[in-house]
Amino acid sequence: MGGEKWYYLLSTGEVVRGKLHGWDDRMGPYDTEAEARAALERVQARNAAADEWDEADDDWGEPARTSGD
Repeated sequence: MGGEKWYYLLSTGEVVRGKLHGWDDRMGPYDTEAEARAALERVQARNAAADEWDEADDDWGEPARTSGD
């Protein structure tokens, strides 16, 4: 069991070592327990960055906004 990775369980918020639960309830694998505990924070940060990118992409092809608009 020493080489098993860490996973974050979506349904409970628990962090476990090894694939003890189905793929639809876990995030990972992570090398450390700390990385697994930070899984949701990482997802939230990535989602925020993707949302910003999507918002900028929505304006593609439109003239740049100026302070007088």
